[in-house]
Amino acid sequence: MNPYAAYKRQSITTMTPIEIVVKLYDECERQLNRSIPFIEEKQYGNAHTALARASEMVDALREVLNMEAGGEISKNLDSLYAYFYRQITYADTKKDVKTVQELIPQIGELKDAFVQLSKLPREATAAV
Repeated sequence: MNPYAAYKRQSITTMTPIEIVVKLYDECERQLNRSIPFIEEKQYGNAHTALARASEMVDALREVLNMEAGGEISKNLDSLYAYFYRQITYADTKKDVKTVQELIPQIGELKDAFVQLSKLPREATAAV
């Protein structure tokens, strides 16, 4: 087995749920940022791939929501993730850099909030 793959698998299995969420936000941001030059350079296949991966990260964020324990916060996040998904789909369909550029700071703000949550005791974050 590839030592890097083994390390990566081990690091994911030892992450807290909040750390996983932060990683998903990181990857979503990364893919959105990657899509911009691809769109600008009319490399639409690469742009689509990056935006599709960003959409996958948003889907994963929706999947890890704890709707029962999270209450109103989880419902609001779910609505926000649905909005992100629609916007990414729109940006992909229209090859619209502006839409991507508007999403990046919104996702960054949420990531920062989860980074702050990750610093709280585990009991305080169980509902999210």
